[in-house]
Amino acid sequence: MTGRQKNILIFSIAGVILLAILLMVILGGRIPMNDDATVGNTPGNLNNGGYFCEMDGRVYFANAYDNFALYSMNPDETDLIKFNDGAVSSINAAGNYLYYAQISGGTDSGGIGNAVRISGIYRSSLKGKSVVGLDRCDIVSMQLCGSYLYYEKYDKQIGTSLDKVRIDKKDRQTVAEAIINPNCYVNGKIYYNGAAEDHYLHSLDVSTDRDSVVWQGNIWNPIVQEGYVYYMDVAENYRLCRYSFNNDVVEVLTNDRIDMFNVYDSYIYYQVSSADSPALKRMRTDGSSQETVREGVYQNINITSEYVYFNSFNEATPVYKTYTYGPVNVTTFDAAREAALKNLK
Repeated sequence: MTGRQKNILIFSIAGVILLAILLMVILGGRIPMNDDATVGNTPGNLNNGGYFCEMDGRVYFANAYDNFALYSMNPDETDLIKFNDGAVSSINAAGNYLYYAQISGGTDSGGIGNAVRISGIYRSSLKGKSVVGLDRCDIVSMQLCGSYLYYEKYDKQIGTSLDKVRIDKKDRQTVAEAIINPNCYVNGKIYYNGAAEDHYLHSLDVSTDRDSVVWQGNIWNPIVQEGYVYYMDVAENYRLCRYSFNNDVVEVLTNDRIDMFNVYDSYIYYQVSSADSPALKRMRTDGSSQETVREGVYQNINITSEYVYFNSFNEATPVYKTYTYGPVNVTTFDAAREAALKNLK
């Protein structure tokens, strides 16, 4: 082999290696798309702020004892890990990523260096690393629908709109100049109540972004699950009802006026609005086995496979909890408080 042939061989090998490295970098930077049925969190949790989100044996949560910084833990409240200092909400998780709204603090890699601290929508790894800003905005709510984040966006000059952005930060656009809550996503459709012209049950097909009326009820905060839509009945003092799609029948689950609710598997947890006897209660999804969880006025009812978390109205802490399925036994979320104190040292 001549010297010239050796040089050509060396350069050829080097070129192949460089091409392989470049290909690995390109492929490594790609964000894999999700299945169309992928959902980031339960609609009940997101309707209550989206402060807790469970996926694949981990719970990602906003720690109220640490200014709502993003943490993760096991469902039994062991192995608590702090991710960042920014206050977060509307937490979603799917695949290898977390998605959340940040209302203060944190960093945005889309800015100058890593020093930008701004409100917006963010994506990170499941360890809270490689944070990327997807949109700089204030949001009301957000749900992961397949490979897109749909979010109710608020601008003090323009007003409220429904926007979407693909999880790789591409194809960001406004879907509708209207108040549309995207939290309830089932089988390719976002179910929501009308807010301007009617309070009917609507659906938005995410493949076309076209809207249609599903049922002409007078509803608020719908949660679609296993052939039913659970909702607050606007015409009847916001009592809790469910409507059967199959049987075209409305069932009244409680005549109490309620402020908020969350449906998880076979249970409903709901806050009764009453001047004399307000209370957080629970019942089965058919309205049976009603019982009081704790007397008083509570909010932010978030549910995981192990616990139901909530706090007093307008008081971030203490955070209370009880077993999701077991007997009512209200205690405080001490593991989160201890983790926050540890991180302050």
